[in-house]
Amino acid sequence: QAQLVESGGGLVQPGGSLRLSCVGSVFTFSSYIMRWYRQAPGKERELVARITSAGGTTIYLDSMKGRFTISRDNAKNTMYLQMNSLKPEDTGVYYCNAAQTGGSRSYWGQGTQVTVSS
Repeated sequence: QAQLVESGGGLVQPGGSLRLSCVGSVFTFSSYIMRWYRQAPGKERELVARITSAGGTTIYLDSMKGRFTISRDNAKNTMYLQMNSLKPEDTGVYYCNAAQTGGSRSYWGQGTQVTVSS
C-alpha cells in the first residue's frame, strides 16, 4: 500500500529554520506531482507549495515566498520543504500529498506539527 511519511516538524523560535521531509513508498515517486499543505489551528487546509515530476516549483502563499523552498530527490523518494525565518503564523500541521501525473491516484501523509513560538 502506498505510503507517505512526513518528518522534521517541531517547536522552533521565531526566526528559526526547519526542514520537513516527506518519504514516499510503494509507488513511482518520480512520476508524481508533490505538494505541501498546511492546516493552521481552526482553519482549512491550504496549499503551500508544489513541485512537478520534472522539478518545476511553485510557492503559493505570498507570506512564504522568499522564505520557503520546496525540492525533491527522486533517487531517495523524498520531498523537502526548507523553511527559514519562521514566524508564529507559520504554525500548523504540514501535510504532503502525491498526485499522479496524468492520472487519478493521490496519497496523503499523516502530517507533521510545526510550532513557531518563543
